[in-house]
Amino acid sequence: MKTAVIRTGGKQYIVQEGDTLKIEKLAMSIGDTATFSDVLLTATDTVTILGTPLVQGASVEAKIMQEGKAKKVTGVKLKAKKRYRHYFGHRQSYTTIQITAIKTGGQVTTKKTA
Repeated sequence: MKTAVIRTGGKQYIVQEGDTLKIEKLAMSIGDTATFSDVLLTATDTVTILGTPLVQGASVEAKIMQEGKAKKVTGVKLKAKKRYRHYFGHRQSYTTIQITAIKTGGQVTTKKTA
């Protein structure tokens, strides 16, 4: 089974073909295909390819499934004894993707140890 580590939205994700995950919002429409070229590692059952920092020629393709907003996160700013209170909330936008293909490149090859 192919596995990869991709970087998107300032975060890193471990993905396999067929996985569904929520990432930072992408400026694409539902049904489009996104290609992630920031691949840090690819692995199969026998071979692991490490990037320095990226794997040359590797990419991960994903289908955009839906877009939405996460649950509200609230907070309070408070200054004691000054009658200052500021309540705020935030809902982060996200995109749900499904990994369709992992294309491996070739750079540094090491055998996986058990």
